[in-house]
Amino acid sequence: MKKLLGVCLASWLTVVTPAMAEVRADQLQLREGYPQEYVVVKGDTLWDISGHFLQEPWRWPQLWDVNPQIDNPHLIYPGDILYLTWVNGQPRLSKSRDDRLMPRARVSKIERAIPAIPLKDIYAFMNENVVLDSEMMEATPYILGGRDKRIIAGAGDRVYARGQLRSNSDAQNIYRPAKEYRDPVTDELLGYELTKVADATVTARNDDVSTLDVDKSRYEVRILDRVLPTPSSRLQSHFYPDAAPAGKNGLIISVPKGVNNIGRFDAVTINLGKREQVKAGDVFKIFTRGETVADPVTNEVVQLPMEEAGSLMVFKAYEKVSYGLVMTATNVLAVGDIIKSPFDK
Repeated sequence: MKKLLGVCLASWLTVVTPAMAEVRADQLQLREGYPQEYVVVKGDTLWDISGHFLQEPWRWPQLWDVNPQIDNPHLIYPGDILYLTWVNGQPRLSKSRDDRLMPRARVSKIERAIPAIPLKDIYAFMNENVVLDSEMMEATPYILGGRDKRIIAGAGDRVYARGQLRSNSDAQNIYRPAKEYRDPVTDELLGYELTKVADATVTARNDDVSTLDVDKSRYEVRILDRVLPTPSSRLQSHFYPDAAPAGKNGLIISVPKGVNNIGRFDAVTINLGKREQVKAGDVFKIFTRGETVADPVTNEVVQLPMEEAGSLMVFKAYEKVSYGLVMTATNVLAVGDIIKSPFDK
């Protein structure tokens, strides 16, 4: 009988253990010393709030998703009190300890709701920076010059562009090529970053030459600046973090601000884009490269293992590159650091 029980137990472990391991891997891991409740304050983000409870704050959609009292976690406001509860063995957040849902009116602008991430840190990159591939760059209209053969123009001046405008809209933006992105491993040209210099209005079109009046300028308009339609969409504020695709590992290739050391809430450029199925909301772990040291016994140069040092979330993806925001940093980060999907060890 004991032998039979042993065989049955072994069979049960063989069948059940992998499934149980998968469930455990999917369970939300609470951080040590997590609070039982939290009062939302001005300046909070959904990521920050979840960071008080979870070891992996980017998994906040799972922390709140199934809770009927928080149908839309983007509509949480300063002053709300959040309580940690449990649903089917999983931690969840709720706004009230009272299970009875009472109808109530709330007058508050949606813009005041707590955002997923600090939007102020990515505003410029969402609205004033674009990345074009080489074909798009060649096809984009460029500034020929200004009135009276001026080579520099500003607000109130008139300029002329050559090339087929991409839309019939009179509202256009003028951009300046600022940076060329190349893959540090393959040397593939990944695209050109352009920075917005002015707002302009098309006043006349003559074949492939357009007349534009510069309405507002951040910098002077110069010959060879590029003309693109004014974006019609508003700044994206709703992000749903998710693990980046498994096996899609890459590198931080640039810091648009031009700083050497990268910290929390710095925007970075990575060498992965839409062609690698990367999208806004994807989360990567950041690893610093291990230092090289001399072995005191053999005098060999030894490469130390890389170490996890932070995380980033993609907020804008182009074809071959993406912009990401560093959400956590436990060490100083730098260009060349490795990014990996949370699925990859």
